[in-house]
Amino acid sequence: MDTIIHKAETRGHANHGWLNTYHTFSFANYHNSERMNFGVLRVLNDDIVQAGMGFGTHPHENMEIVSIPLEGDLEHKDSMGNTTVIRHGEVQVMSAGTGITHSEYNKNKDKDVKFLQIWIFPNKINVTPRYDQISLKEIEKDNKFFQVLSPNKEAQGVWIYQDAWFHIGNFTKGNSDEYKVKKEGNGVYAFIIEGKVEINNNKLSKRDGIGIWNTDTINVKATENTRVLLMEVPMTR
Repeated sequence: MDTIIHKAETRGHANHGWLNTYHTFSFANYHNSERMNFGVLRVLNDDIVQAGMGFGTHPHENMEIVSIPLEGDLEHKDSMGNTTVIRHGEVQVMSAGTGITHSEYNKNKDKDVKFLQIWIFPNKINVTPRYDQISLKEIEKDNKFFQVLSPNKEAQGVWIYQDAWFHIGNFTKGNSDEYKVKKEGNGVYAFIIEGKVEINNNKLSKRDGIGIWNTDTINVKATENTRVLLMEVPMTR
């Protein structure tokens, strides 16, 4: 088993006033040759957008883009004709494929919006762009990981063009769960959204990340109330 730990305070950081953002992997003006990606997981940004502000219209292509709101309401508009609002308890996905443009704005005028922006290299390029969004209300569980993303169109959660699986776990102190890797050769990157946990005996706190590969199982134990995102991804493109 191989492990790499990224403590919260070691992440790249940029404060643009309207946007306060932390980068687990190299992004924009933050470049670290030792932190370019974890397998096909290319971007993990922890964004805080001020009230009424946001990202103007900009392009993407050949990337799977996942947004997970943590607080507030994020308005999305794109060149496919979608105008939606994503909120805490929802997950949004876009397959950029041959190319899309979109914008993201804080829908509220009186509070920040916080969300995770995640980019994954696809296993199929130049696909027709697509968009999807789901609520987690019907699938969320306590003290057990539940699936929110996979490569299977018919499975629970959203799907992407990659052999990747995302799970979220909400644990109260003292509870634990074992995650079994879905595909041989994949690794798992865990991001601690809230709280404190032990993952394979490694102690982690809020906004810490840990990548684990060359193993079949991962053990997660909450040492206080916690919320954890597990991202299983191929380790090679």
